[in-house]
Amino acid sequence: MEPLAFLLIAFLLGLAIGLALLAWKQVQFHHRLLNLSQSLGITPSPRSRRLSEQLKLALVEQQQACQEQQQQLKTYKLLLQSAPIGYVQVDEDNQLTWCNPQACSLLGIQYSEQAKPRLLLEIVRSYELDQLIEQTRNVQQPSQQEWTFHLVSPDMSALSRQIVSPLRGYGLPLAEGHVGVFLENRQEAVMLAQQRDRWTSDVAHELKTPLTSIRLVAETLRSRLDLPLRGWIDRLLSETIRLGTLVQDLLDLSQMETKAAGSLSMKPFNLPELIQSAWISLEPLARKKHIQLDYIGANNLVLQADEHRLYRVLINLLDNSIKYSPPRQHIRIQANLQSTADPPFISLEVIDAGPGFPESDLPYVFERFYRADPSRSRPKVDASEVGIEQNRLVPPLDPLPGSQHTSSSGLGLAIVRQIIEAHRGSVSASNHPETGGAWIQIQLPCQQPTLATRL
Repeated sequence: MEPLAFLLIAFLLGLAIGLALLAWKQVQFHHRLLNLSQSLGITPSPRSRRLSEQLKLALVEQQQACQEQQQQLKTYKLLLQSAPIGYVQVDEDNQLTWCNPQACSLLGIQYSEQAKPRLLLEIVRSYELDQLIEQTRNVQQPSQQEWTFHLVSPDMSALSRQIVSPLRGYGLPLAEGHVGVFLENRQEAVMLAQQRDRWTSDVAHELKTPLTSIRLVAETLRSRLDLPLRGWIDRLLSETIRLGTLVQDLLDLSQMETKAAGSLSMKPFNLPELIQSAWISLEPLARKKHIQLDYIGANNLVLQADEHRLYRVLINLLDNSIKYSPPRQHIRIQANLQSTADPPFISLEVIDAGPGFPESDLPYVFERFYRADPSRSRPKVDASEVGIEQNRLVPPLDPLPGSQHTSSSGLGLAIVRQIIEAHRGSVSASNHPETGGAWIQIQLPCQQPTLATRL
């Protein structure tokens, strides 16, 4: 009986150990189910169905959600493939992960989803595109850039037929360091702009000769008419001069656009002295309204640029500020060297106390012939400056005949932008938070060592 008892004890002991291991496994499995349920957002309740059934339902729901997301992904890919603009996506290492057919056509690349990812710069020789991607990834904000893309053909016989496309890229930061770029071909817009500029230039050339003849005839008749009739000739001369100034502005714009930076005569000069010279030219206009100029900035600020062109910029900006500022106000000009920036640049700001720009007009104030809200585009004329003759209103004459005083033709700020961009600078317009008036901000690159001494 002793061996039988020993075997029974051993069996019971083994059974106890097995049951203990089974209980331990069940507890461990239950903890795993609890963790899985928590990750799926399930709160187990003793009154509800079993946890395994809840997990089963949750997994089914997750599977359905995954299928829906896959379907949405296919829909988005189909939209991008059919979109009229190109789309390129790269990973954190700037390797091309996906692009649509329009991007392949614009950039001249061969892409297959089954192909191994390659570095984008190896496929597309566009450092501007690579720079846009890096900028978007660094700032983690949508970025935009325009450049001219030269499509290089591997066929040596086609080098003379190289395709040049003006592109505009919109970079979007994505998850895990990925970046998506939408590419827009601006060839049609550039061609339309060139046709418009050519048309305006041709019209300006055709108008210049007859306007000169009309002015000569009017000046000859003025001395031969009686004094009561000279007001009409003065009015004719004033309008002829204004129209001649408009024609000359159109010709200057056309010349700057065709020659760009090549038409600039670069030399060093002191910017504060040029500001003072421009203000002296317009001081008779400012004196009528008792407007003063406040200059804040460096006493000596040497700039390498086209002095004549920047003088025109200052004349246009100061003339606008005088025209729209109320009497007995101040116009502020600030000029400083931003040496800590990379690269360093010279900052020039013109601030007035006029009505400012309507917020809706700010994106268009530098466009040709764009006229802002009447409160800004047509300043009120003092009744004392309007002559009355034979019960008819006669417009006031140009206060500075033969000077560079500009009229409200809608070209003043367009010329400013053209000159600044020819210097590889930038210009923007806004309303100053303190004065509420116009705030023109200009940034000009430093092309030689600049001496800046604070006042």
